Amino acid sequence: MCYRIGSGVDFHQLAEGKKLWIGGIEIPHYKGSVGHSDADVLLHAICDAMLGALCLGDIGLHFPNTSAEFKDIDSKILLQRTFELIQQKGYDIVNIDSTLCLEAPKIKPYVQQMREAIASILSIAVEDVSIKATTTEKMGFAGREEGLMAYASVLLKKGE
Repeated sequence: MCYRIGSGVDFHQLAEGKKLWIGGIEIPHYKGSVGHSDADVLLHAICDAMLGALCLGDIGLHFPNTSAEFKDIDSKILLQRTFELIQQKGYDIVNIDSTLCLEAPKIKPYVQQMREAIASILSIAVEDVSIKATTTEKMGFAGREEGLMAYASVLLKKGE
């Protein structure tokens, strides 16, 4: 058996009047993420972790923000396409561990929905998707609610 681990990180600005998509679900908040796609910081970090584990570049290489094809695209589609790339290489996902860094809103009420959405797309058990959150204690851009970030680690296993 061959195992590969990857890590990913993503950042997005926050602005009033935008929708806030995190982990494949829309979270009610007066600010939302700014980006070429729906700017789902968590799904983007997971995509980068999966790609990185197999040395396949990053999300920008596969889904460039200069392409009209990906303008306002649902990041669940990007996650699905990234998963297909991983499967084409003969790998499956063992588990995901992720952390969100944002001051507000509190995401605890939405974590289970996020885990279910991600697990469904990646054909893994909900118990194999960890999502944690932390504030930055009001420090930096996340602390000032100017943006948010996500980190993800993914363990892949070569199929038998």
